[in-house]
Amino acid sequence: MNTFDSLDPQVLPGTRLGTSVRALSKHLNWRVWIGLAVLSLGLTSLHAQTSLPLPPPSDSPMLYDKADRADKLLAAAKLEGALTIYTAFRPQDIPALIAPFEAKTGIKVKYWRSGSDNVVQRLVRESGSKHQEADLIMTPASEMLALDREHLLQAVYSPHVKDLMAIAQVASHRSANMIMNVVVQSYNTNVVKKESLPKTFQDLKDARFKNNLGIEAKAEEWFAKVVLTMGEDTGLATFKEIGQKNGFAPRLGVSLLHNLVIAGEVPIALTDYIDLPEKDKRAGKPVDWFALDPIVAHGFSIGVAQHAMHPYAALLFYDHLLSPETQKLFASLGYYPTSTKVTNPYADLKIGVVDPVYAADNFAKWSKLFEQNVTKVAK
Repeated sequence: MNTFDSLDPQVLPGTRLGTSVRALSKHLNWRVWIGLAVLSLGLTSLHAQTSLPLPPPSDSPMLYDKADRADKLLAAAKLEGALTIYTAFRPQDIPALIAPFEAKTGIKVKYWRSGSDNVVQRLVRESGSKHQEADLIMTPASEMLALDREHLLQAVYSPHVKDLMAIAQVASHRSANMIMNVVVQSYNTNVVKKESLPKTFQDLKDARFKNNLGIEAKAEEWFAKVVLTMGEDTGLATFKEIGQKNGFAPRLGVSLLHNLVIAGEVPIALTDYIDLPEKDKRAGKPVDWFALDPIVAHGFSIGVAQHAMHPYAALLFYDHLLSPETQKLFASLGYYPTSTKVTNPYADLKIGVVDPVYAADNFAKWSKLFEQNVTKVAK
């Protein structure tokens, strides 16, 4: 009999009766913990079934892809019994993602939520100490790339990855994009009439938009993508002229900028995430959105921490986020889902996705250009 199949829910083989997996995992070296799991699973080989090539064959149970994967993963995750998430996701929607997972699995989830920069900094800081809590990470793709470059993520297999849009898949298998953060323009419907909205970025040079344009103060990646799509010289000249004629009002944080639009303090926001005005429009608030071409999107990624104390629970939640059921939930909450198995409410939008590698490698250049042509443009 496979020892994995004979485990008591609270006892690992070879431990004193009553020693819980959670308690044991706090004292075992991570590699020893994984080693025990490998022996329990009895893995022998790996045959990838995704649309991207998996890494070379490995004995890691995190890459297991056999027909009995779901049952074995659930059993192992329940043995761990807990999951810790570090996330930069919208705080108002995190409970909606966790509740069905906890109800279905009985696994207790706790999370720490902060800005994406803070998430990266905390993970890097903890990687150099003995105090490492994160099992699963949810953060924008560029920040996830930074973590990957610090070797803080591990490759995993999920059967749902093959169903994702190509732009949502990551070749290394150390992360995947669960949604696309689509950047649109929003406006206060009590202040701005729909018929007066701009149809192109060039229209923003018109005097009617003077002192009416808000922008997120850290929108360098969006700015770079828009400018490069327009043609670098043309794009830079366009933004500089808009800034000189009508000015930009930078605000730190997309959520803050969005709320200022609702309050009427910022009539038009050039950088709002599509789910925010969509949700509030449905709720009857004075806000709506429109999309100027090019429409830019950022991947929002998930990844399993390299030294996760609860790796199976993390992988189970990874599956949960990419599953058709949760992808439908994302769509119902106004997000742009990445699974091809669900109806996309924004299927008609032609999006251009930010390349996190280009963004990271050219950040200094675009940060300077964004400052010169947007946040500190000379009038």
